[in-house]
Amino acid sequence: MNGTEPTRELTARTAAAVRRWAPGAGVRGVEPLTGGTSSLTYVVTLSDAPAGHERVVLKVAPPGLAPVRNRDVLRQGRIMEALAGRPGVRVPKVLFHHEGEPPGVPPFVAMELVPGECVEPVLVPRGTVPAEQVRARALDAARLLAALHRVDPREFVRAGEPVVSLDDEIGRWTRAFTTVPEELRTGYEKVAGRLHATVPRAMDPVFTHGDYRLGNTLCEGGSVTAVIDWEIWSLGDPRVDVTWLTFFTDEACHPAALSAEPTGMPRKAELLDAYQRARGEPLDALPWFEALTKYKESAATALLIKRAHKTGRLKDMHRRMLPALPVLLDDALELLG
Repeated sequence: MNGTEPTRELTARTAAAVRRWAPGAGVRGVEPLTGGTSSLTYVVTLSDAPAGHERVVLKVAPPGLAPVRNRDVLRQGRIMEALAGRPGVRVPKVLFHHEGEPPGVPPFVAMELVPGECVEPVLVPRGTVPAEQVRARALDAARLLAALHRVDPREFVRAGEPVVSLDDEIGRWTRAFTTVPEELRTGYEKVAGRLHATVPRAMDPVFTHGDYRLGNTLCEGGSVTAVIDWEIWSLGDPRVDVTWLTFFTDEACHPAALSAEPTGMPRKAELLDAYQRARGEPLDALPWFEALTKYKESAATALLIKRAHKTGRLKDMHRRMLPALPVLLDDALELLG
């Protein structure tokens, strides 16, 4: 299957899955929505479908590769199914799926098309979203994150889903650093060693999104309509998500920000207060998790830059981030004392 255009094979498989889900429904068209390194996304237009599902979103694993880790779209579907309808949690409803025959015939999962726009305020021109809406969305996202972290994950633990320890989380991004050129990873070993040496006591494991920020939600007005992009979810410490969210505030001075002008994002303390009030449980050791966030951002961005160089698609954001990689690691060391 081609990564830019839906093929007859994909359309035929989608039509078969649609008929099993809603007998009498059919596929009128399959159009690319967005593409990425971990999956391909399409909008499917249906005929004679249940009300409200005339258009659905299809997420397809990349063909020719084993659908594992961030490419495992069926695993992403399972977490959204587990979270659907939980108090305070908003995720797209999973409608149907196809297991495929990987790697040649990739699996896919179909979800409802949730209304809303997907915008990361610090990474777009100021004014793209009114400041008052940005503030309301961010506070709503903090409360939604608390609701996500209140969901009992023991059923998934019993099903064999591993709990990712804090040492495991450090190791994941350390392994990422080992795959990038030397100039993109200078100093990472020292930060990794310091993180391992100062690991705080873990909280009880929860469902973590792994990349929780406004840019991975759909929003209307001042509200979050759904949390999307579950490629790297895991069972782990909730503070991994919390400090990732606060890293995209104005005061955090994200190195990829287009401007130093305010976006309307609340301050970190406000987001933390909204989260803790909704969760009913205080957080400690947050400077350590902020250091982990900067380590993770440096590693993840180094991977993006490596891939961009390989494909010849280096973007302005990559150029802004390039000099920030060692700065992020220095900041992490400072936070770790």
